[in-house]
Amino acid sequence: MPTISVIMPVYNVEAFVADAVRSVLKQTFGDFELLVIDDCSPDRSVEICEAFNDPRIRVIRHSKNRGLAGARNTGIRHARGKLLAFLDSDDFWHPEKLAIQVAHLAERPEVGVSFSRSAFVDEQGHDMGVFQMPKLRDISPAYYLCRNPIGNGSAPIIRREVFTDICYQDDLHGEPEDFYFDERFRRSEDIECWIRIVLTTNWKIEGVSDPLTYYRLNAGGLSASLLKQLESWEQMIEKTRGYAPAFIEENEATARAFQLRYLARQAIRLRDGAMAVRMLNEALRCDFSIATREPGRTLLTAGAAWLLRLMPKGLYQRLEAIAQRAVGAYQSAMIRREALSPTA
Repeated sequence: MPTISVIMPVYNVEAFVADAVRSVLKQTFGDFELLVIDDCSPDRSVEICEAFNDPRIRVIRHSKNRGLAGARNTGIRHARGKLLAFLDSDDFWHPEKLAIQVAHLAERPEVGVSFSRSAFVDEQGHDMGVFQMPKLRDISPAYYLCRNPIGNGSAPIIRREVFTDICYQDDLHGEPEDFYFDERFRRSEDIECWIRIVLTTNWKIEGVSDPLTYYRLNAGGLSASLLKQLESWEQMIEKTRGYAPAFIEENEATARAFQLRYLARQAIRLRDGAMAVRMLNEALRCDFSIATREPGRTLLTAGAAWLLRLMPKGLYQRLEAIAQRAVGAYQSAMIRREALSPTA
């Protein structure tokens, strides 16, 4: 049996999926299987995956579309590895990702979920020079709710026992099945699962400092989708309230403020200055302490939102490029320092 099952949901990603598959096949740790979950993709995505001649690739097909959470659940049910890695098919990995995170889990038996930092790439897959820089160790449950340090679905590698511990049965598709991610969520399914792990099991979640995941920022998208993201996040809060009411009561306002600030940054990426300002103002009304807890990030978000709203587009883009280079240089220096002193 393979050590790792890599689970890759596939739906309408023919422009990107070859990069994802190649990044798995180029891993220096080769004891894996790659489960391609065809979620009724309408394009050539699965055909592209099948063109790779490698016996470690298995294609599993859905008879109807189940969404990202459903595709991951299918992958978990079919996985043979003792470790499960997830890769969204528009992202890709550094060649050392599996090797480094397998070693991390071997060294830390109390850790059930290992995640890596992520580097942002543009739609063409070019490195943008900036990174997701979350806290990596000694992470409280409230931090997960407020900031989601794992960051994206392509970053974690998870012990099978973790999913055994959070498994539940339901009948959503005509027969009882085991569920792990909640398929009622079409968004926020990641954070809902991570919160359930930290609140209902004894497993720890930790990160490695290396940016081993390349997280693609697609140019498309509508600002209206941000409101759907917020609605799904609220659904996650209500589900969590059902089994951890005291935890939600204590942290809900602050968590909502951080979520709204995150959506403000997403609105900036979508070039909607009015939406960005609206989201940030709502965040500060929910809990102004985010401005004192993380003054730098909050101030940068506010500055970008208002400049985007007020400035000519060309001037804003030039200023954004300068700021992005400065932030990337600072983050790269921080990562290098941590590599020299990993326990610091």
